[in-house]
This record gives sequence, structure tokens and C-alpha cells, in this order.
Amino acid sequence: MVRSSEPLTPPPWPAPEAGPGWAFFLDVDGTLLEYADRPAGVHVSPELTETLARLVHASDGAVALISGRAVSDVDRLFAPLVLPAAGQHGAERRRADGTYHLHPVLADGLRRVAGELAGFTAEHPGVLLEDKGISLALHFRLRPELRETVESAVSRAAGALGAAWTCQPGRLVYEIRPGGRDKGMAIADFMAEPPFAGRVAIFIGDDLTDEQGFTVVNRHGGLSVKVGAGETAAGWRLPDAAAVRQWLDACARRLAGHRPGDGL
Repeated sequence: MVRSSEPLTPPPWPAPEAGPGWAFFLDVDGTLLEYADRPAGVHVSPELTETLARLVHASDGAVALISGRAVSDVDRLFAPLVLPAAGQHGAERRRADGTYHLHPVLADGLRRVAGELAGFTAEHPGVLLEDKGISLALHFRLRPELRETVESAVSRAAGALGAAWTCQPGRLVYEIRPGGRDKGMAIADFMAEPPFAGRVAIFIGDDLTDEQGFTVVNRHGGLSVKVGAGETAAGWRLPDAAAVRQWLDACARRLAGHRPGDGL
């Protein structure tokens, strides 16, 4: 891992070394997993599931997934694990005790907008609509030349829904999501609850939507890690998702040595 102000080079291992008081907050796409052309095309390996399970055990449960995906989709990907999770950029959240919170939003017009955007994708092959329930995403990974066209369509649709909704840019995606919540808020909420309270927050993410999380973690003296290139508020950097998985595996093994009766 290297400081984010340094050139993007393969990181030395292990640096920094995991501490027994850490709480891990992990983005999914682009961080734990490589991007796929379609959201449903990502793959979670058995090795990653095992690493996360060991990390949960070694950190006394202080591991949460912080994703733009819906919580139900996160559960599908990482089954049989059921972790604390924030979905749809913080609009929904499941606490460690299983309690589920959904940000209150008037979604009456969202079905109409979903139909309009479905029509847009029919006119622009290769642009994909992802309907997450209370947010919508237009992915243009297969048609990057349509960035401005997609941005315009999503901005107009979000504007038509009113001030309670926002147009969120991401990596080859534009989303309509409820305003008033973000990944940083979700992390702050988790940090006020067991088993995260009193620990040092570690957040790893790769996209624009993760910057709010970096800011919150930095403010509370935690460790923020940007995956890949680009300007960021994060203090550290890893080159890609494969390096993230390697680093988390090293963290799980090191933390196991801090638990009585556990080995590396």
C-alpha cells in the first residue's frame, strides 16, 4: 500500500499492518471485485468469501459492506455470508443485529422515470438500466462515447422527480438516488453502534461515491484507501481489486494472531 499522493506502484506488504481495534468498511464493485460489463456479471470467488469470513471472526464482527448495490444484491453475491451492509449509497442499511433501515423517500414518480429510462436504453443499445428499488442506474460501460448523452438523460429525469432526488456520477454510470444520504453517513451510523463503536474505521473504495466515506473516516482519525488512480481525499492507495483482496487476506491472518487460541 502506498500513500495516495505517491505514484501508483505495487504496494509493499504488509503496510500498514492491521490492528486489533480496526473496523473494516468495504466497497464492492471496483474494490473487492473487478468491474464487469454488466452488474450481474461480477464474480465472488470462494477464496474471497473465506477471507471475509476470517476477517469477520478476527475483528469480532466489525466488517461491513458499503455499496451502491441494493442490500439484497449484496447478500446474493456474498452468500452464505450475511454481513452488516449499506446499500444504494446509504439509502438502506442493515445493522449488525439485523435491524434494517430504509431512508424515507416518496418514490411515486420513480416507476414512471424507470419506464422512460428503459425506453432510452432501447434507443441506445449497450446502455444498461439497473433498477435497485429506490434508485436507478444507467451503465454505459459498453458505450463510453455516450457519456454526455447518458448524463443529460439522467439529469433531466432526476430534475423531474424534484429536489429530494439527485443525479450521482460514477465510474461509467449515472444514477438517480435519494438525496440526504451517502456512504459517509452510513459509515458514521455504523461507527456509533456495536461492534464498530470505539474502533478505528478503515474504508476502502474506488469511485466518486466513496469520497464522502473517505472524508468521514479521515475526520475521525481512521484509514482511507483509494483503489486505482485519480484524485482523492484518501490517505492511502492500492492499485486494484486483486491487491485489495491480498491485503485483506494479510489483515485477517495478522489479526488472527491477536486472538487467544487463533493462529496465523
